Amino acid sequence: MSNRHLARTIALQTLFAWDFNGKKDSDLKRLTEENFSNFAPNFDDGGFVRDLVTGIRDNYQKIDNYIIKYATEWPLDQITTVDRNILRLGIYELLYTTVPPRVAINEAIEMAKSFGGDTSGKFINGVLGALYNDEPEIQKRDNKEEIEAAKAEAAKQENNPESESEKKNN
Repeated sequence: MSNRHLARTIALQTLFAWDFNGKKDSDLKRLTEENFSNFAPNFDDGGFVRDLVTGIRDNYQKIDNYIIKYATEWPLDQITTVDRNILRLGIYELLYTTVPPRVAINEAIEMAKSFGGDTSGKFINGVLGALYNDEPEIQKRDNKEEIEAAKAEAAKQENNPESESEKKNN
């Protein structure tokens, strides 16, 4: 399990407990510390979990409005606590961080498959995909990353040219 995936899992556990217990702000720090202690006592995430959890707490009403907008068939209180918080995490990463959009969506889907119900992965994919398709800024960020990756690959090939005869021999 990658460090970021583990960090997102701890953030999800924290958000689940926070949401389940009525969103008491004072609990977040304690909940985060307990989850680190219980699930990853020697893990140093560089503050990634704290940033996710506090960012979601500070913006959860705006994030919930996106859930309401894109999960049209499901009233917010009828979405399972796990799925609701995976959506919050995914939407937060799409809108408020520099995490590549495809990474944010894929991570949310993987968490849904691991912690949600049988159809959670499809549900999360549908909601986050609809948000992605409606938000040009998210798409621009994704396209920018693809362009930068292509430029980096081109520069790498330019700095390490291989003759046609070498390519054929390999």
